[in-house]
Amino acid sequence: MTLRNQVQLIAYPDRLGENLADLFEFLETHGSGRLGGVHILPPYPSNADGGFSPLTHKAIDPRYGSWADIERISARYDLTLDLIINHISDASEEFQDFLRHGYASDAAGLFVHVDQFGEISPDDLAKIHIRKEKEPFREVTFGDGGKGRVWCTFTEHQIDLNFQSPKTYALIEDYIKFLAARGVRLFRLDAFGYTTKKIGTSCFLVEPEVYDILSWVDAAARAHGAETLPEIHDHPSYQYAIAEHGMRPYGFALAPLLLYALLEGNSVQLKHWLRMCPRTQITVLDTHDGICIPDVEGVLPPGEIQALIHNISQRSADPILRRSAANIHSVGAIYQLTCTYYDALNRNDDAYLCARAIQCFAPGIPQIYYVGLLAGQNDQELMAASGEPRDVNRHYYSKQEIAEAVQQPVVQRLFALLEFRYRYPAFNGRFHLQYSNDSSVAMVWRDGERACELFVDLKFRTATIRYLDDAAQWQVLRL
Repeated sequence: MTLRNQVQLIAYPDRLGENLADLFEFLETHGSGRLGGVHILPPYPSNADGGFSPLTHKAIDPRYGSWADIERISARYDLTLDLIINHISDASEEFQDFLRHGYASDAAGLFVHVDQFGEISPDDLAKIHIRKEKEPFREVTFGDGGKGRVWCTFTEHQIDLNFQSPKTYALIEDYIKFLAARGVRLFRLDAFGYTTKKIGTSCFLVEPEVYDILSWVDAAARAHGAETLPEIHDHPSYQYAIAEHGMRPYGFALAPLLLYALLEGNSVQLKHWLRMCPRTQITVLDTHDGICIPDVEGVLPPGEIQALIHNISQRSADPILRRSAANIHSVGAIYQLTCTYYDALNRNDDAYLCARAIQCFAPGIPQIYYVGLLAGQNDQELMAASGEPRDVNRHYYSKQEIAEAVQQPVVQRLFALLEFRYRYPAFNGRFHLQYSNDSSVAMVWRDGERACELFVDLKFRTATIRYLDDAAQWQVLRL
């Protein structure tokens, strides 16, 4: 079954209320007739990185609920879950067995043994694309006192999996089969770009090996009735390559492009991208991570990117930087801006509705992050308490806060847009750009006799929808 072409929500299992049962209540109360799917961020037992260090994909953290809660959601909404193929937790049964028995462990083949690569020179190390201020290796001590080194790209708790081993493929296929049986329709492949370990390269998105891995995962998912959504923040050409390999790419470039268009009143670069972006993409403006900059490199000129960074940084928490163990690989360059999308647009309701309207009319399936759905503002208290800059956009909403948030005029206007996007049939047809000047954007969807048009004036920040009703008469919806 293909995914419904309807807006999806992105949400944690415990931040719209306290658990998955509360999330289902939110979906039924505020998503019915507006949302067709939901991406639930990792509900698995985990010991690091906000759920992205799973002990297994075959259990639900009891704090969130049970598989029955997941299946209740998947019975009503297209369900996306993360399939974290790059690594597994150091608290997992597999890694703990490796620590006890060393290379004699049945699980030893799951992990990347650094010492098997031989000497890694400083030049080799300098090329490696890393995510922390040190080499991506961890020394381990076995039960008999022996030592070894394993690869860990992210935290010390997240141990990279070895895609040279059939044991890794067997583990991933077991996860896919289990999760698809519980209703998962789309697997988001988190951090897949780091699966390629090849000394002398960046060990990141190494081609063609990375597409061999992705194609295998995608085939396994399709065998169980699901699709894949590889997650990568880098030059947009990678999204086109993912689409060419038959998988759904992310439209990450849309987020910074819309900010630039609305803050500068200029639609030129946005329209260039809309003409060529993959039609099967998943679009996002905000996620649990920040507003990523690499995705727009090569689309916006460097000077405009710097101007955008400067503008947003005035309302952002500390930016996330690119890093390299040898201080060569783009150190100091901005990787993510940490800010809610509503704050990024100066909490301007009209600008925010223009951005969401363009997202809903852009090619692909839109996903809206839960904070963005409620027009949330930067949570400075949570960020200060955790020390994690990205927590500024990861608010915990109580039921009372939800009740108050949905009454905001900007949220009610957004709900009206989502209701139109949910019910109007032309979005199953073809997308076209229409002529517009350099400070506006005009878009149309057509399917048979049905058509709907969006016109956005970026300077005056107005968004107007025209559509043909059942009597073939044009009607107008002003957001």
